[in-house]
Amino acid sequence: MMDTKNTQPYLPHELIILILLRLPVKSLLRFKSVCKLWFSLISDTHFTNSHFQLSLETHTRRILLMPTSPPRESRSIDFEAASSLDDDSASASLNPNNFMPFESYYRIEIIGSCRGFILFHCYSERGQDWIYDIYIWNPSTGFHKKLPLSPFTSNLGKDDKFFYGFGYDQSSDDYLLVTMSYNEVNYDPLMPQHLEFFSLRANKWKEIDGTQFIYSYIKDNEQPAPGFLFNGAIHWFVYCQDLQKYVIVAFNLMEKKLFNIHLPDGFGRHEPEDFGLWVFGKFLSIWVQYFDDGEYDENYNRIVEIWVMKEYKVDSSWTNTLVIPFDHYSPICSTKTGDIISANGLTELAKYNDQGRLLEHHSYFDDRDGCQVALYLESLLSLPDNEQA
Repeated sequence: MMDTKNTQPYLPHELIILILLRLPVKSLLRFKSVCKLWFSLISDTHFTNSHFQLSLETHTRRILLMPTSPPRESRSIDFEAASSLDDDSASASLNPNNFMPFESYYRIEIIGSCRGFILFHCYSERGQDWIYDIYIWNPSTGFHKKLPLSPFTSNLGKDDKFFYGFGYDQSSDDYLLVTMSYNEVNYDPLMPQHLEFFSLRANKWKEIDGTQFIYSYIKDNEQPAPGFLFNGAIHWFVYCQDLQKYVIVAFNLMEKKLFNIHLPDGFGRHEPEDFGLWVFGKFLSIWVQYFDDGEYDENYNRIVEIWVMKEYKVDSSWTNTLVIPFDHYSPICSTKTGDIISANGLTELAKYNDQGRLLEHHSYFDDRDGCQVALYLESLLSLPDNEQA
């Protein structure tokens, strides 16, 4: 008879892989130390890509809140799992200084988020001038890398405006940092703006000549907001000089080309105080905030309109979905139940229902002059060349 006391439990290798693929990143990082086989498996590029694709279907994005100035201990919040915004079980503390020299910089700005990676501008002072570095960071694994600055824009001045975007080209398995720039003071409508991108796979910058559209930023005296990644393209709110109107301009990451998306017909009937791009449900959406003239609220509160593009790149599919009162908060994402998570640009998040009623708000830091906010999905991914910094 078989001696069952000395029989070791056995699972087929294929079943072990299926189980591991469904575990969160935090658990998998711990399990890399179980044995050499698991370390090799969890580190394998095919496994990390499969895990990420499955996470797209089963896991929710997290909100990263990082103070703009030191100290920079940050919060990562699973807004779907949280019973409330102050639910500690659904948030985690992140100390980026364990991975990269954030604390040595005077100011940081998040300029993009894609496939678990977050892109930063890190500013420091040198005499009378500001200088900056660019870092890419995976907050789940600690992977980070400093990117080279563009040789094409090294001679640009303080009056130059920059549109930044960060995305992934699936056709070449490459991450791209895209920039458009122009001079705000000496703006020449006959000269196209400078368009270039940095390829992380090739580790170099490349200019794109022959830009067919001419754009400037909507808000005076401000740098443009980071581009919004959706459906394989990076999107910005801009003023198009050729068309003499506001549009959304998008950069197709595979084709390396710009194209316009026209705004809905009723979009400009109020002077916007603030605006942004986001995903509402599963659609590319616009939110625009303005002061109410009494039509919706006799107290003249701020009003947020939400427009949804039901069919991507079809201008006629824009639909005015919601008109709701908000106060000092800007929408950043929506939950599966239809609630809206918003940020106030300082240290607070707020949750509203789909009728605009404030459900709760919570401050995550004390004595901070502002926070950077990004949505990201936890991932085990590394960069295409697998080069560790």
